[in-house]
Amino acid sequence: MARTKDFDENEVLTRAMNLFWSRGYNATSMEDLVSGLGISRSSLYDTYTDKHSLFIKALETYQHIGFVKLQETANHPGPAKETVKKLIELATEGLLAGKQDKGCFMLNAGVEVAPHDKTVNNLVRRNDQLMEDLFYQVIQAGKKKGEIKNRRDAKVLARFFLNTIKGLQVTGKSSPDNSVFDDIIMLSVSTLDQNG
Repeated sequence: MARTKDFDENEVLTRAMNLFWSRGYNATSMEDLVSGLGISRSSLYDTYTDKHSLFIKALETYQHIGFVKLQETANHPGPAKETVKKLIELATEGLLAGKQDKGCFMLNAGVEVAPHDKTVNNLVRRNDQLMEDLFYQVIQAGKKKGEIKNRRDAKVLARFFLNTIKGLQVTGKSSPDNSVFDDIIMLSVSTLDQNG
């Protein structure tokens, strides 16, 4: 008979996510995890097998939380340009809110771990594709309604906005100036009015 867990798995995953997010994968030791998660080493191994498996679960949790919010925004009726702006703001929210310059957990994993880890690489690529697809959906709908004047393919524009978000996520780690973000977002959204 399986033993009942004496901890809340969602709470433990949230703590693990925050530990990995602030310290990075390589700098987070098993000792850090045992003390930071508030569970015994045996419970940690019984539930997650090892540090890598826990990292993957934490990254998946982060992706799920973020994607649900983005999808709700993309599916909410409203002008396409305003929705694109909201998606960018949502994907970069918190970067300037005193979060210890942690940046984006997914982007951090993409830089630190993905080049050497196929599982993480696949997760990061899947996350990018999900975001690109959301932008494509909004932009394509905006083109059909005549709200978006830019003649470029919706897929090309979606990739541009995905790249804009990734750039802002990197900028957020070194530049705490809201006006920098505002300028980049305003200029990016204005491309939807161009006939390029």
